[in-house]
Amino acid sequence: MTHSLTGKIALITGAAGAIGMATARLLAERGAIIAATDIEGADFGPLRSAIPDAGRLLVLEADVTDESGFAAVVATAVEKFSTIDIFFNNAGIEGPVAPIPDFPTDGFRKVMEVNVTGIFLGLKLVIPVMAKAGRGSIINASSVAGLTGSPGLCAYVASKHAVLGLTRAAAVEWGAKGIRVNCINPGPIESRMMASIEEGASPGAAAAVHDGFAATIPMKRYGTPTEVAGLVAFLASDDAGYINGGAYTVDGGMTAA
Repeated sequence: MTHSLTGKIALITGAAGAIGMATARLLAERGAIIAATDIEGADFGPLRSAIPDAGRLLVLEADVTDESGFAAVVATAVEKFSTIDIFFNNAGIEGPVAPIPDFPTDGFRKVMEVNVTGIFLGLKLVIPVMAKAGRGSIINASSVAGLTGSPGLCAYVASKHAVLGLTRAAAVEWGAKGIRVNCINPGPIESRMMASIEEGASPGAAAAVHDGFAATIPMKRYGTPTEVAGLVAFLASDDAGYINGGAYTVDGGMTAA
């Protein structure tokens, strides 16, 4: 099997979202056992349908900004599966859309708490598990917004730049222990998050915003969650064994233009 993940244990945050769910499904198809987590009340129904074997899917509710709650998730996954081989540090929010003078301070803090502190806590809690095993692959979810600017999204842009910094710091610290840490930088992806950004950018005219965004991309379309999942699956696999500290776009050429 291409990029086989047979027997590997994968922990995925934000697993009820479009990219998290697509990734859980693809990793499971390639042989991984999945520990999936998202916030309380998230709809895990589609994920359970995608991975119907209860022995290959553990679903847990937790807020990634709550250190004790997140630690309990990690401990439960390790108790059940003995280790964590793959960690897709994926949970994130888009936040408000507004120019900086009008951007709500509470909204800025919330985005940074989820998108930066949440990623940090994931690293803090999972790295010791992987270090004990002497191996592991961590994939942090950044964005093309972590590589470029974008009007109206100052908090999201700042948070995703921070994810890139955390990725590089962790890769340098832990590479010698057999832990690879990389990040992915998706462009616009067909998802609830992009629909929210489109509506925030131009209330009542989201479809026009969508078409305008798509027209700027060399491939002239948004990506799909499954296309992002393919990149995560590769970075998680042993085929990516010497890839560490990298930032990989999956954006249809958006940042090349």
